[in-house]
Parts: sequence; structure tokens; C-alpha cells
Amino acid sequence: MLDQGAPPQQRTSQATGLGARLMRRKPVERLVAEGGQGEGGALRRSLGLWQLTMISIGATLGTGIFVVLGEAVPKAGPAVTLSFVIAGLTALFSALSYAELAGTIPVAGSSYSYAYATMGELIAWICGWCLVLEYGVSVAAVAVGWGEYLNELLDGTIGVTVPDALSAPPGDGGVFNLPALIVVLLAMAFLLGGARESARANTVMVVVKIAALVLFCAIGIQGFRSGNYAHFMPLGMAGVSAAGATLFFSYIGFDAASTAGEEAKNAQRDLPRAIMLSLVIVTALYVLVAAVAVGAKPWQHFNDSEAALAQIMRDVTGQSFWGTLLAFCAVIAIASVVLTVLYGQTRILFAMSRDGLAPKVFGRVHPKTGAPRANTVIVSLFCGVLAAAVPLGRLADATSIGTLFAFALVNIAVVVLRRTRPDMPRTFRVPLSPVFPALGFGFCVWMMGSLSTVTWVVFGVWMAVGLVFYFLYGHRRSRLATPES
Repeated sequence: MLDQGAPPQQRTSQATGLGARLMRRKPVERLVAEGGQGEGGALRRSLGLWQLTMISIGATLGTGIFVVLGEAVPKAGPAVTLSFVIAGLTALFSALSYAELAGTIPVAGSSYSYAYATMGELIAWICGWCLVLEYGVSVAAVAVGWGEYLNELLDGTIGVTVPDALSAPPGDGGVFNLPALIVVLLAMAFLLGGARESARANTVMVVVKIAALVLFCAIGIQGFRSGNYAHFMPLGMAGVSAAGATLFFSYIGFDAASTAGEEAKNAQRDLPRAIMLSLVIVTALYVLVAAVAVGAKPWQHFNDSEAALAQIMRDVTGQSFWGTLLAFCAVIAIASVVLTVLYGQTRILFAMSRDGLAPKVFGRVHPKTGAPRANTVIVSLFCGVLAAAVPLGRLADATSIGTLFAFALVNIAVVVLRRTRPDMPRTFRVPLSPVFPALGFGFCVWMMGSLSTVTWVVFGVWMAVGLVFYFLYGHRRSRLATPES
């Protein structure tokens, strides 16, 4: 089979066999050349290093601490701090691979595009389908947690809360999670204004969330009890790894910066820096806040609370004011996660649409705002309905498995591209390759094995649906399938 990864000036013959068509690769030069181009317009390059770093932090910081901590602590006990470290190490190895590929192939498709350039169309589709699961479901999961903190805020300020029937999904004692839907629609409104305007709003939200977590540590440390760490690993290493797999959900945001590759001013220089800088900041804050939280409250008392930090603040001070203040900050902070992850989801589908693997509606760009408006509306409504109807725990685990699978493919892609295109300029290189990519791949597989059977069944069904869609739609409409491609 002719190498689709070769420079475009080398003429290729059209592959006719099914196996060859499934393995056709999109040239790196073509991926980069098409950057920003959509139906009816182009994305605008308006984001610098600061904005890219804030997008990455905005998509990451807050997801695990504000939302999933209450889910993870009962699984690992005080060793949840170790779970954060393990999840962070797993993310670090994958982040190194993302940084190299983001600097080499600075496009909106993230790991989907990296797989397309290195492992072929079918693998790229599978990766893109996993990213749809990762980003779309994580938006819904974080939106659920936002509703919990909104109730904390309303209770502390005006003494009322949204009724259970309208603040929890079926299966969690409710009928419809209205707050979760509302925050997704608010994020949609920001995104419709364009990337630069959304980035400005996100930066303000990120500053607020960092200040809130620093405030929590300053107050929470006053209630620290060393006895809460007496039995550090009560559920063994299995509990630590299970919690780590759930908490990996907390680290998915760092790759959001890579989805901004076609709207960055200097993508090859700034994307690798933004990814690594954001991961270091987020991991440090996660471990610090988790350590203070477990020290201030016995791990047995977390009880899957999705507003755990606000409750700890209230318990430590004996006053409702501090818990209410943290809830206010969390409402803003979690909204930034919804905003930036929703942004990433729309850009993934934008890239897939441009390649013909997703309907053209996802690739249409509004000429005035430079944003894919129809794409944004469709994705937002889907995520909003999902957030309103599905419990948080199931959403978090489904997100984790899709993320881990996509990250595993990115680690492979780095090694493949090093071998097939060693001459390509790289603004960042993974150290000790292929050792570090192999470690990243191994960590991802290990953490996937720690997830529940139900999560694997959901993942299997999701992948089966994706393959059906690919063979009925994407395989026939792929732009690489046309003679002029």
C-alpha cells in the first residue's frame, strides 16, 4: 500500500482493497494546510500562550476536586491523594506525547488527527468516536456537579434549593436535572460569540477557581486531624487504582489546548508549553486540596457528596458563610470546565466533518464570529439533555474509559510518527522515547482494567454503534476516498 503519510508532492494511486481503505492515512502536510478551513468560512487565529494555558487549566482544574472527589474517596480512603498522583503520572506520560504531536501537527482534531496521520482512517475514527464520548459525556458529568454547588449556594444565601425532582436525574431521586441543562446552555451562549470572547470569559473563571482552592486549603488546614490518616490504605491497592481510574476523569482537560490548534497564533510553539504548564499546576493543586480535605474530614463521611469542599468549609468553621463563598466560587469554576470542554468537543467534530467522516453541518463556520455555530448548538443540546438525565457516577466512569483509550492511541502515534517521519521538525520531543510513550500506554491500559464491568459494557456498545456509523456513512464519504484527495 502506498504511504499516505508521505509529502503531498508524491503522487499516490487510489487504493481499492477494503483493508487498504481502512488504513489510508492523511498526510501531515495536508492536515496542517487545511487548518482552520471550514464550510463557508475559517476559524480565527486569536489565542496566545496565556489563553491556551487558561483553556487547558479551565477544562481540567475543578472537575476532580469540585465534583468527583466525593465519588473517589470512598473507594480509596485517605490514599485518594495517592490516586491523584497515579492519575497525574498517567496523564503526564500522555501529556508528553500530546505536547510533541501538538507541536508537530497543530490542528483542531487533537488525538483524532494524530491517529489519522499515523495509524489510518479506521483507527482515527475509533479515536474520534472515543473523543466524542470523552468530551461530550464529561460536559454532562461536570454540569451535574455544578447543580450540586448551585444548591449549596442557594441554600446559603436565600435559604431555598431547587427541588429534588428538578435537580437530579432519574435514578438519583429526581425527574430532570434542570441546573445541569442551564449551565450547558450558558456555555453555549459564550461559545457562539467566538473563541476569543470565550477565552476571555474562561480566564476570569480560572482565576476565581484557583483563588477558591487556595482559600479552601487555608481554612481547611485548620481542621486537619492526623488521625484521619491512621489507616492510609483501608481498601488496599485495588481501591487506590479504582479511585485513580475514576479520578483520571479529572485530567482530561489538558488536551483541550490541543483542540485549539487552528485558533492559536503560534500553535507549534505555544501548544506544547500550554499543555505541560497546565498539567503541572493542576496536579499540584489537586494533590494539595485532596490532602487537606481528607485530613479535615474522615474518609468514611464523604458519602459520594458532589459538593464535598463546601461542606468541609462549613464543618471546619462552624459558619455557613465560608461554605457559601466556596459554593459561589465553585459555581463559576465548574462553569469554566463546561465551557472549555464543550469547546473541545465542537472542534473535534469540526475536524471530523472537514475530513468527511461526520456530517457537513459540524464544519460550517459563521463568517462574522469565526465559530462553528450549528455544531455548537447541536453538541450543547445533546450534552445538556445527557446531563439532565444520567447520574454523575456513570458519566464519570464512561468519560474515563473513552479518555484512557484515546490517550493510549496518542502514545502509540508518537512512536509511529517518529519512525515514519523522522525528518519532520518538532518543537517538543518526548524524552526517552519510546520508553515514556510505552509507559504512558501501559498506565492507560492498567487504569482501564480497573474500571467496572458495566463501564466496559457501555464502552463496547458505544464502540459498536460508532463502527456501524463509520461503515454506513464515514467510510463512503471520506475525502480521502475521492479521486481528487
